Amino acid sequence: MSSDSSRRSFILGTGGAALAAATSSIWVGADAAEVIKVGFVSPRSGPLGGFGECDPYVVGLARKALAGGLEAGGKRYAVQILARDSQSDPTRAAQLANELISKEGVDMMLATSTPENVNPVSDASEAAGVPCLSTVVPWESWYFGRGAKPGQPSPFKWTYHFSFGVESFHVCYVSQFHELPTNKKIAALYPNDADGNAIREHLIPLLEKDGFTVVDPGGYEDGTSDYSAQIARFKAENCQIFNTFPLPPDFVTFWNQAAQQGYTKMVTIAQVAKTGLFPSDVEALGSLGNRIATADYWHPDFPYKSPLTGQSSRALSDDYTKSTGKQWTQQLGASLALFDAGIAALKSSGAPKTKAAVAKALSRLNTVTVDGRVDFTHGPVPNVAVMPILGTQWLKNKPGSRFPFENVLTENAGDRNVPVHHKLLPYS
Repeated sequence: MSSDSSRRSFILGTGGAALAAATSSIWVGADAAEVIKVGFVSPRSGPLGGFGECDPYVVGLARKALAGGLEAGGKRYAVQILARDSQSDPTRAAQLANELISKEGVDMMLATSTPENVNPVSDASEAAGVPCLSTVVPWESWYFGRGAKPGQPSPFKWTYHFSFGVESFHVCYVSQFHELPTNKKIAALYPNDADGNAIREHLIPLLEKDGFTVVDPGGYEDGTSDYSAQIARFKAENCQIFNTFPLPPDFVTFWNQAAQQGYTKMVTIAQVAKTGLFPSDVEALGSLGNRIATADYWHPDFPYKSPLTGQSSRALSDDYTKSTGKQWTQQLGASLALFDAGIAALKSSGAPKTKAAVAKALSRLNTVTVDGRVDFTHGPVPNVAVMPILGTQWLKNKPGSRFPFENVLTENAGDRNVPVHHKLLPYS
């Protein structure tokens, strides 16, 4: 992220508004022809439901911020947000995207959270010629996982993605792994899916180049119930660093088996991505969740504000807990940043009802969100803006605390503007 923490302002028109009783849309007083329709697909339920837990709250913020309408190109538009739950099913995600396109006639699509949700929505949008902006998928899983080839022109005209990538993890992990003395042997438990295969292909060589020995027993299938072979290999190799990118239910199964078979006692750093991001994931592990290390793409300590709502990162976190009674999750900032960036593109397009104009605006978008700067003008490949990810750790809260665990920042190699207040503690 850039050190420039200034934010864009949005000129919102004034006028009456009426919130729809259903949670799927909002209408503002304007003729139907003057309505901008924005589709939003995320996994609110199913195995990936932790990613979408805060999305109803974020959608509510966006609707409230846009209740007065949006001005672009000297014209005032009403905004309708159509939110959908993919239920963590890629087939359903594609179906919902196609329905939003063909039946609702959305002007822009937004999608977030894992390749299982984002990639099919992006593919449907690309095929239909609808501008789509997405986040929270390693960009390699989104770009190459959808058929783009290294060194070749981008095959995508309508779809754009801002998120962390393998190099983001690399920077974070090397910084994190050097915080504690280990034998530099990494147990790599990567699934045979879009995330796991991209991480295996691109991250392992980078870690090996930095002097780490990576023990990779090969990709496992999502839903595996017995990890004895992998655990035995990691124990035999004395892997003191553990790294994984699993679905939440799979990691609970693996980590409980690893504890039963004595591997967790050998682990100095347990670096868990994808799972381990959210409080519910860690709480599901019980005492085994204490000192799990992960990496955050947003944290309340980020020094950035939402240009859409005007909230600082800390204010966003506090308001979420006050409004819902739930602990903040890092997806809170990422989902709001998606609306920050998407609305910025609609506004800067000058013609938000013209799909080609919106796609062009996305290709040159350079704006600051609650998650930091999103800049498509300097991507590693076309259609991509890279975001950092910072090392964190889950620590057990004191007795009587409102929530069992707290997530603390332990390194900031990806963005020195973010303060660090805690040192990484050994898992065992």
